[in-house]
Amino acid sequence: MPSRSLPADLIARESLDNHLFRKINWRIVPLFIVCFLFAYLDRVNISFAKLQMQSALGFSDAVYGLGASLFFVGYFLFEVPSNVLLHRIGARIWIARIMISWGLASAAMMFVTSETWFYVLRFLIGVMEAGFVPGVLYFFTQWYPSDRRARINAYFKSSICLCGIVGGPLAGFILSHFDGVNGLAGWQWLFLLEGLPSVLLGLLVLWLVSDRIEDARWLDAEEKRYLRERLDAEPRPEGGSSVRAILREPASVALSAIYLCLVMALTGLLFWMPQLIRNAGVADAMDIGLLTMIPYLVAVVGNLLIGRSSDLRGERRWHMASCAAMTTAGYALCAGFSGQLWLLMLGMSLIMTGIIAWMPIFWTLPPKYLAGLAAAAGIALINSIGQLGGIVGPYLVGRVRDVSGSPTPALWLLTAVSLLAVILIIWGVPRRLYAAQPETRID
Repeated sequence: MPSRSLPADLIARESLDNHLFRKINWRIVPLFIVCFLFAYLDRVNISFAKLQMQSALGFSDAVYGLGASLFFVGYFLFEVPSNVLLHRIGARIWIARIMISWGLASAAMMFVTSETWFYVLRFLIGVMEAGFVPGVLYFFTQWYPSDRRARINAYFKSSICLCGIVGGPLAGFILSHFDGVNGLAGWQWLFLLEGLPSVLLGLLVLWLVSDRIEDARWLDAEEKRYLRERLDAEPRPEGGSSVRAILREPASVALSAIYLCLVMALTGLLFWMPQLIRNAGVADAMDIGLLTMIPYLVAVVGNLLIGRSSDLRGERRWHMASCAAMTTAGYALCAGFSGQLWLLMLGMSLIMTGIIAWMPIFWTLPPKYLAGLAAAAGIALINSIGQLGGIVGPYLVGRVRDVSGSPTPALWLLTAVSLLAVILIIWGVPRRLYAAQPETRID
């Protein structure tokens, strides 16, 4: 058979496409990966600080769980207003403001001496960080067409994995080696050393980020024209661009419920992973930190592979459902074998891989029916409702552990929550959101 060759103009277009998006990727993705890395370090260092802070200040598990949860109360209340302001002010200034303010608030945790200040500062950190993740996700919709977003979101969400890979050993090192230095406890150094870098990164965002394609001095005129054409060729979302469009759309309810379930599952593990490992017989803080790397190492590989697979196949529904099913199986394994370290580690790896790989695919769905201000506010609304799971998850595990003396009943409940997410993904989301977009690439 004669060989088939692609038209020269199509080859040239594909070459420009790949060159342009590599250039954009290297400009903005590594920066936001590092920003999100420190956002999650600031968010989960509370779980490692618990190993020293709780006994030093005399907090019960319920008090500690409530304090961890109050972060999400502040996050929930200010998420939508923050993203509306981002849409009006611009990503560059607003994301920089978020990072600088949350870094300072997180570092201030080193001064906590009472339950009241513990609660107040955890709430303020949530207020200051509100809008960061949905703001970046919305920013990506202004720079990437739909056929590239799952992969870009996957790179961005890999920061959670990097936090686990870097954060565990780093936290263990700080707790072990800085305890008592200059009269400060290890947990105080932990908040200080992991909070201040966010301030510096906020200043870097001001320098490197461009709000609009037309403002990007690092793109030439031909690249700007081509990128604008690519984005303008995207199908118009059906739901419109007004804020009312969010509330009129049943998909918003379904997506919010799914995100609520999965965030509850994620935070239930994030805040209690070090304690679960300790309960399985590991006593040394450094060893606990090293063991927490394992689920994240597995998750970072699974995340990138699943996100790429979803983009190349143009399939969202079953990729998401499979990820949620993986999380369900992982929680069942942790609940059934919580005292057996390596089975516990396997369960945690399944949980983390399922949740982390699910998130980037999930965030490709809202821009299919929302645009403009509605997209900014809608992404924030779905994310903020989901963050309520972060209030329930940590407190639930802490409360059940106080009452029963074991986290196992809470782990079984989180198994059921993950299973509910599977059901909602398969049957709760309108089919039109799972329809593949017309392909504009040659892959």
